[in-house]
Amino acid sequence: MTPFLMDHTALLALGAGHRQLSGLVVAAAEGEAIGHVPALSLAAAESERGGLGEHIACLPGLDVEPLDLVAALATGALIGRGTDWRIVHAVHLSRPSAEWPSGRVVLSLRPELYAATGIEPVNPGKP
Repeated sequence: MTPFLMDHTALLALGAGHRQLSGLVVAAAEGEAIGHVPALSLAAAESERGGLGEHIACLPGLDVEPLDLVAALATGALIGRGTDWRIVHAVHLSRPSAEWPSGRVVLSLRPELYAATGIEPVNPGKP
């Protein structure tokens, strides 16, 4: 099972009925995939579409990743270097860690946002 992260663009598309993303969420709910939502990505999606955050948080199979101390320091450093605040938590969580030695795939409908981060997100395609 490949773990995936959904950035704010993927969350907005999911909320609008994106079929491929909906299928991934169903697979995650059935234990066939591992889905994660960075808290800052959720905040960014909520800022663009009020009420979406509660909907996403209720979906089985998607775990909201908190912005803990390590993440706060890492994301703050990325923001200080000019990275868009809406993607910094996804960037941080996608990198290899003790828990995820191979890292995690970021799903984004705007992969160009990640150009200077060293992260290559997967674009799930048009809704």
